[in-house]
Amino acid sequence: MRAFIRQLKPAIISVIVFTVLLGGVYPLVATAIGQVAFNDEANGSLIRRDGVVVGSELIGQTFTAPEYFHSRPSAAGAGYDGSASSGSNYGPQNPDFLAAVAERVAAYREENGLSGDVSVPVDAVTASASGLDPHISVANARLQAARVAQARGLTLAVVMGLIDDHTDGRSLGVLGEPGVNVVLLNLALDEQG
Repeated sequence: MRAFIRQLKPAIISVIVFTVLLGGVYPLVATAIGQVAFNDEANGSLIRRDGVVVGSELIGQTFTAPEYFHSRPSAAGAGYDGSASSGSNYGPQNPDFLAAVAERVAAYREENGLSGDVSVPVDAVTASASGLDPHISVANARLQAARVAQARGLTLAVVMGLIDDHTDGRSLGVLGEPGVNVVLLNLALDEQG
């Protein structure tokens, strides 16, 4: 019995020490570093207009009106639902997926006044892996520019300039492709009047 107690004592002490360190000290230190060094990011990269939170730079929103740039489709719940973040899980040869893409291609061409020979960017008709991506490709934004300019009564040059101003470069200068944050771009359009 003494051998058992001798072995039990260090085990209990280890559990207590690691619980305090990893369950208390580490989370507090990580939270403090996040709040001091990365306050905006640690709090969700929230976008505020007139003191009101209107969105996040990290989560897309659904825009359907012609005067707004439209986000890529979302497979997250009813659309951009952070609690249901996921892709569609359809394979590239799944008949339901192919039918949905074909339907989206036709709708995209119609709403943007594009002829049948214009290539539709893949991000305009497929969801991201998370279903929450706020970015679209530069090509997607440029194809929507004429519709947005006409609906807002702006020149195409002004809208294209806003696209250029809101284009993010590649991550670390080499990863991925440049993208346009739709939420920030649409807010900039609203500021134009």
